[in-house]
Amino acid sequence: MTKTLPSLANALIHYATTNITPQQTLKDISVSARVLEKKSPCNFLVFGLGHDSLMWTSLNHGGRTVFVEEDKAWIEQIKGELPSLECYLVEYATKVRADDLMERGMKEECKVVGDPTFSKCELALKGFPNDIYNVEWDEIMVEAPTGFHDESAGRMNAIYTAGLMARNREEGESDVFLHDVDRVVEDNFSKVFLCEGYLMEQQGRLRHFNIPTDNIAKAM
Repeated sequence: MTKTLPSLANALIHYATTNITPQQTLKDISVSARVLEKKSPCNFLVFGLGHDSLMWTSLNHGGRTVFVEEDKAWIEQIKGELPSLECYLVEYATKVRADDLMERGMKEECKVVGDPTFSKCELALKGFPNDIYNVEWDEIMVEAPTGFHDESAGRMNAIYTAGLMARNREEGESDVFLHDVDRVVEDNFSKVFLCEGYLMEQQGRLRHFNIPTDNIAKAM
């Protein structure tokens, strides 16, 4: 008789003893889960920490799942419940109300594909731990930071950086999942910086993009 994997067992116990509903619906989650089923174990980067984080880690059993989160108190709360999660505190410089960010993101320096830490584009996130930049992420989930009011950070930085990381990998491609695409920022920025031509599927409020490397010379 095959034993239940420890990560799956922990997830089952956790969700069986809580009545908290995850941010994503079953329809949203099913998109990412299907891809993870095919590609795990893999390197999985998640923008946002929440009650569904243990689920993502469990679905990527044997791989590395890393969470980046803007709220220190929230990290402490979730880590108190789920200490095995790998999570890092990050800061975002943008605001949802910054209407000119799309125009600024179209400047020449934002079209250059390379390491985000050396990018001159103001949308590129440069404050991650070095280990985040040194990994080629096979899957990237963007469901943070908050973006439901004008003074919140919005996901412009995260969307742009996710696309840049995917294009800058040595070879292959990255799957990028974006949640809350019913909102203006997520809808518009994903079509431009994740490229509408790479859209594989949309279910509910989640879009799945499959973005190939832009390093053609390295990939050949």
